[in-house]
Amino acid sequence: MTHQMREATLNGQAKLVGHLPTDKIMQLNIVLPVRDQAGLDAFVASLSDRHSPNYRHFLTPAEFTARFGPTQQDYDMVVQYVKDYGLKVIGGSRDGMDVEVKGAVSAIESAFHVNIMTYQHPDENRVFYAPDREPTVDLPFSLWHISGLDNFSLPHPLYVKKSDYAAAKGINANAVVGHATTGSGPSASFLGSDMRAAYYGGTALTGSGQNLGLFEYYGTDLADLTTYFKNAKQTNNVPVTLLSTDGTSTSCVYKSGCDDTEQTLDMTQAIGMAPGLKSLVMYVGSTDTAIISAMTTHNPLPTTIGCSWGWTPADPNTLNPYFEKMAAQGQNFFAASGDSSTWSRRNEAWPADNAYVVSVGGTDLTTASAGGAWKSETAWADSGGGISPDKIAIPAWQKQAGVINSSNKGSTTYRNGPDVAANANFTFYVCADQTTCTANEYGGTSFAAPMWAAYVALVNQQLVANGNPTIGFIDPYLYSFGVSSSYKTDCHDITSGKSGSYSAVTGYDLVTGWGSPNGQALLNALVAE
Repeated sequence: MTHQMREATLNGQAKLVGHLPTDKIMQLNIVLPVRDQAGLDAFVASLSDRHSPNYRHFLTPAEFTARFGPTQQDYDMVVQYVKDYGLKVIGGSRDGMDVEVKGAVSAIESAFHVNIMTYQHPDENRVFYAPDREPTVDLPFSLWHISGLDNFSLPHPLYVKKSDYAAAKGINANAVVGHATTGSGPSASFLGSDMRAAYYGGTALTGSGQNLGLFEYYGTDLADLTTYFKNAKQTNNVPVTLLSTDGTSTSCVYKSGCDDTEQTLDMTQAIGMAPGLKSLVMYVGSTDTAIISAMTTHNPLPTTIGCSWGWTPADPNTLNPYFEKMAAQGQNFFAASGDSSTWSRRNEAWPADNAYVVSVGGTDLTTASAGGAWKSETAWADSGGGISPDKIAIPAWQKQAGVINSSNKGSTTYRNGPDVAANANFTFYVCADQTTCTANEYGGTSFAAPMWAAYVALVNQQLVANGNPTIGFIDPYLYSFGVSSSYKTDCHDITSGKSGSYSAVTGYDLVTGWGSPNGQALLNALVAE
């Protein structure tokens, strides 16, 4: 029900090289469609409607499956189908709407009626594999998607190293931006705890009782996390779990060619904002559907999730069932909006332009002192944002009067992003790869996404303490606040600076969204909803 062919193989930009060896072993994740799509759409919309009996009545994974997931009969039929073709089932679940399989290329080609060919990548110096036609199956119903049939798009972390940025621009690294002067880390760089002081500013809420998830394509070396807290003269009390969703290794050692910079900074930003989390789980996998399927079924369920990776799926609808499932289950998926300025076909926005994720842009933050309060903020010059290049329809909350106007130059047809923002400048302290830690060297919306996920964990903690359900998908609330009289109190409205084609303006804009959280004010507003 989604397309699997890459545009480059269809239009001839990618030159045919040959055939993938038929005895090569491949691993795929087969996704089944949801039942009653219209019913699911209506249910998700009703969850944030105060007048609906469904208001914040979120479903458990089992309840979601019973109402909207594949039937047991259909799921069993898919399992039997792949086994009949000699593929081995190694994972997946009916609740996760997926079947994880492994087998030889020849068996995969037979099961899905394709040829797995190799092509010269049109933009990168490498050869990739991909099917030569759309896959089909001899089943009485359609599948939703098959992940792993190609490796055209390699996932990349959404952080930026200042020296690399300077080299690409042909300038001296010191000319990129001044060093942070008000952080409490080495060389006055910002720690995760500094973001907590600036954006929350309180001490009562720590994320206690809340479970936060991180979406990762590679594992990590927890020794780097230990080094960070040791050098910062802080103690980490959050239990960290590394969970492989599809057999991918959870270990990442630099000497073996694996870089854990992204994975480590995601943890330090989340823990810095919410130092009392009940759990932090890093969900590691090789395909997007395997990772996110696990995130929607794992016990305990992560109610807030940070994703600091970008990639280009063959079909931008690939993860729609899972993102809607998250909304139905009261989960928030925060996606970094990118570090290459304005979104375009070549500067991919995915997954931050999906309608059911919270897209997080970047700012340049100044605090009043080391570990002190928020002082001022401007737009970060490379904050990703704009109009969905995937032509994702504008969601209902962006259609509200007062959101899109001539000042912000947004679209009234397609999804606009980002939704919110937080510090992303080259002002952070980072430890990774079992090497010397760096100060004021790394930046990117990678830092902002897990920060926001942890901030909403604080909101959920307060809601639970008040005897209420957790907040659920926050975009409908954020946009209602934005067009109300309380906006200036709830958020830091970023009105200066620009990134690419767009400028930060009063109210909503396509560089920083509604801005950053104004401490306890936004938290109180979300809790009061």
